[in-house]
Amino acid sequence: MKDVIVIGGGVIGMCSAYYLAREGHRVTVLDTSDMSKGCSFGNAGLIVPSHIIPLAQPGMIAQGVRWMFNPQSPFYVKPRFDRELFSWGWQFYRNSTRKHVERAMPALKDLSLLSKELYRDLARQNNSFFYDEKGLLMLYRTEKTGEEERHVAEEAKKLGLEVDFLSAEEVGKLETGMDTDVLGGIHYKSDAHLYPNKFMKFIRDEILKEGVILKGNTAVKDFLIKENTIRTVITDKGDFNADAFVLASGAWSAHMAKRLGLRLPLLPGKGYSFTLKNAEKRPLHPAILCEGKVSVTPMGEDLRFGGTMEITHTRDGRINTNRLRGIIDTIRSFYPGFEIKLPDKKDIWYGFRPCTSSGLPVISGTEKIPNLVIATGHAMMGVSLAPATGKLVSEMISGKKTSVRTEMFGINT
Repeated sequence: MKDVIVIGGGVIGMCSAYYLAREGHRVTVLDTSDMSKGCSFGNAGLIVPSHIIPLAQPGMIAQGVRWMFNPQSPFYVKPRFDRELFSWGWQFYRNSTRKHVERAMPALKDLSLLSKELYRDLARQNNSFFYDEKGLLMLYRTEKTGEEERHVAEEAKKLGLEVDFLSAEEVGKLETGMDTDVLGGIHYKSDAHLYPNKFMKFIRDEILKEGVILKGNTAVKDFLIKENTIRTVITDKGDFNADAFVLASGAWSAHMAKRLGLRLPLLPGKGYSFTLKNAEKRPLHPAILCEGKVSVTPMGEDLRFGGTMEITHTRDGRINTNRLRGIIDTIRSFYPGFEIKLPDKKDIWYGFRPCTSSGLPVISGTEKIPNLVIATGHAMMGVSLAPATGKLVSEMISGKKTSVRTEMFGINT
């Protein structure tokens, strides 16, 4: 049994605390916020074994450059003279190869399927977070996008995922909750969804039952390191000693890693979402509206839309209404009978997704600091991969064989 400090109270940190506590460790979670908001709360809530292609992939740089000149595009790199941005961009470019994608696909699939299995287990305890396995529809309106999506779906089938290729008519027969204007779709039957806000309440309640100590509004200032081992975390609320440490600070993880003398190639990607409460009309199936990269998730009686990826910095608190208009226009084009308008600013959520230059999460120990495990960089898939990540973190700290192979999720991958 070890004393473990988890730095970060988002979904990755909370799931790490849960599985560590279940393993018998004494766990404390530190977070600068009160743990009632953050990227985990505004997530699309999709559990996606279908997402086997990392963000760093062939053609992504060229597409990103084209999108930079469209203020409503789904992907945007905010230009600035910044050494960190140039370094991240160069590494992202070097990782955007076919070889990288081929190595990443089975690793992402295995991690996602483990997460789904763990979500099933949690939902059997208490499905207060509306976990449901209706799959995911990838809907498209142009032949070019359809060809790209069919290619990815064929790769998913080769890896053993269950996939249906649908015509526009077949999409209409499956999605009876709302009329769609599409050319076709891909139905990933392996996927699932949940209500992230409710899952965060569920996992918080569970870790408190396990005796985990939560220290909100506690900012980490520094670390005391002796003989390449972290001994103490220094915060504005006092010092905390432990045997092992987990860095799960999301988009802020790179700055935290610097204080430990570690280089973590990670930048924040700002995303937006908004939720229609008690939506009278809503799709029955979660979907990605492919041309606009907009997610659509029914969550109980509510309906959440999310989208855009702005590579920026964590000080960027401005709501870019052009990005929101792009989301709204996409929704209108795919669901022509759905009356929707730009939400008020107070109803718009935004958060910073931690994006690595490899497009893969980091779930790894470090040679430099043996009693540290890093768990971050999940980009849009934080909720999707959280239970599996937490399980792996627990196994690493407990000295056990990991449930899936983790070579692709190293700090220098």
